Amino acid sequence: MKMGKRGAVASLLILAMAVPAAVVAQQPAALAAAKEKSVLTSEREKIGYAIGVDVASSFEPVAADIDVPSLRRAVENAFAGGQPLLSQEEAQQTDQALRTAMMARSGQQVPGMAPGSAPPTVDREKVGLMLGSYAVGPSLAPIRDDIDLDAVFQAIATVFAKGTPLMDHQQAQSTLQAFSTAKQAAAAGKNREEGNAFLAQNKGQPGVVTTASGLQYQVLRAGSGERPVASSRVRVNYEGKLLDGTVFDSSYERGQPADFGLDQVIKGWTEGVSLMPVGSKYRFWVPSELAYGANGTGGGPIGPDATLTFDVELLGILQ
Repeated sequence: MKMGKRGAVASLLILAMAVPAAVVAQQPAALAAAKEKSVLTSEREKIGYAIGVDVASSFEPVAADIDVPSLRRAVENAFAGGQPLLSQEEAQQTDQALRTAMMARSGQQVPGMAPGSAPPTVDREKVGLMLGSYAVGPSLAPIRDDIDLDAVFQAIATVFAKGTPLMDHQQAQSTLQAFSTAKQAAAAGKNREEGNAFLAQNKGQPGVVTTASGLQYQVLRAGSGERPVASSRVRVNYEGKLLDGTVFDSSYERGQPADFGLDQVIKGWTEGVSLMPVGSKYRFWVPSELAYGANGTGGGPIGPDATLTFDVELLGILQ
């Protein structure tokens, strides 16, 4: 997960409009977490609390519309791998109802409503289930083992109730940044180790060629056409996978070939496709330094320092 992106997710759902502070103040003060903490002692508690502050800050303008127990239930369900507790259709209806209520409260004219009409009633339970099922839960599920959920919801309850949290927003952001950096470094180390071990073993397989750069390839189908150069624009069908077999990109799945300039893609593609005659199909194993390097693709699906596999069919040279 990209730490700090829960706010962005929230914005896409509901936070494009402001809500008067008086509405927020209606949130009951009794939304305390199940196990109240006065001091955060473990890393899991600190990270969880920081996430809770971040989540609550994102949703604070609509705090009065969120049933927090339902939010938690949906998050716990997402952590367990369950199906969303609210259907997509219900989630869309709930989102629209909340948007409408927010517009009315802020004095904006709502299409289909007479000026001065009372804001429509919003189902707080469904709002909690919507946010937990489609925003907070899926966002946090990949790091569920790193966080204390009681601490998450203690922070949410405190912020929603206008209390004094155990860490302020700046402290929360610093905690999340340190956690993100540590997770990135650990993932990079693991990916480098696995990639190097794989490439060392793979280079001895029949038909596998290793170039001077470290790129490995195997000819799956020979072609007899022209070869592109590094500045060529080509048409290809391809599928990209992680070493565990996860497909992260595929023109086959989209049902149409892709056009690329070979000077606009990762180094492994520039080098590898330049080796291919038109009509051929190659398999490439691309070490991280020839792929997306230490940054990966910024939170997924390609992690830092990941070695990648591509099957590529060269259909033609466009220019």
